[in-house]
Amino acid sequence: MASFHQSWSFVLSLLFAATAYAASLQQVTNFGENPSNALMNIWVPDKLAPNPAILVALHGCMQTAQAYYSSTKEYTQAADQRGFIVIYPGANNRERCHDVATTASLTHNGGSDSLAYVNMVKYAIQKYNADPERVFASGSSSGGMMTNVLCAVYPDVFAGGAPISGVPAGCLAGSPGSGPLSADPDCAAGKIIKTPQQWGDQVRSFYPGYNGTYPRVQVWHGTSDRLVTYPNLEETLKQWSNIHGVQLTEQVPNTPQRSYTKLIYGDGTKLVGYSAQGVGHTVPVHPVQILEFFGL
Repeated sequence: MASFHQSWSFVLSLLFAATAYAASLQQVTNFGENPSNALMNIWVPDKLAPNPAILVALHGCMQTAQAYYSSTKEYTQAADQRGFIVIYPGANNRERCHDVATTASLTHNGGSDSLAYVNMVKYAIQKYNADPERVFASGSSSGGMMTNVLCAVYPDVFAGGAPISGVPAGCLAGSPGSGPLSADPDCAAGKIIKTPQQWGDQVRSFYPGYNGTYPRVQVWHGTSDRLVTYPNLEETLKQWSNIHGVQLTEQVPNTPQRSYTKLIYGDGTKLVGYSAQGVGHTVPVHPVQILEFFGL
C-alpha cells in the first residue's frame, strides 16, 4: 500500500510540474513605447527554438486579443511543436479596431497602433533572442487591414503577411476612424478603386526612401462578404502585385478546399490570393496554409 501511495504521489508531482511550467498566454505591460496604449499578449512555448520566429496574430473589431487567441489555437499548438513565438496585440479603443487610418499609423515610426505593435515585436526579439528576419503577421477583418498596414509601413520588420477579409493598406487613409461605426464606408464597400501603380505608390509613400524588400503576402477573401466586400481582394492583390512586380500566372480551383480558388502571382513565393466562393465575413483562418507560406 505504501508503494502505491508513493507511486501516486510521484505521478501527481509530475502532473503538477507539467501544469506549473505549461505555456500560457501572458500579458506584457512594459514592452516599450506604446503611443496608443495597446495591449500586448504573448505565447512563448516551453521549448523555444534557437532564434525563434515570431507570428503577430491580429483580432478583428469588437473582439479582444484573448478571443482571437481562443479561436486560433492551431497557432499556439504549432508554436508549441515548432518553437516559435505568437504575439496577440489588443487594440485599446471603443470599437477595439486597429488604427489603419491615421497619418501616425500609416507613417514609418509615426506612432499609434502600428508602432506599438512593432515595439512588441522588438521586445520579443530582444528578450527571447528571436530572429528579426522571420517576423510575420496575420489577422482577420480589422486584423487583416492591420496586417496589410504593418507589411506596408514596416517592411524592414515584417517578412510576410496573411491578411484575411481586409482592405488594402491606405484604403482608409484620412478616414474619421477605422471601424464600422467610424470609418469612411466607401473603403469597406469596395468603392475605392485604384490602379496597381497608384496602390503601390501609396505603400511606398508610407516609408519614403526605403529601398529594401517588401514582405511576401497571402490574401484571403470571401465572395459573399457583405461587411468588407469582395472587390477589396482585387484591390489588395493589385497593391502587392505592383510592389513585387508580379502578375497573375495561374488559377487553381478547389484549393485548399472545395469552392476556394488559389490565385498565383509570379512563381507564388511573393504573392498568393485565395478567393472563397460563397464565404462571408470573415474567411475562416487556415493555419496550415498560412504557416506553410511563412515557412513556419
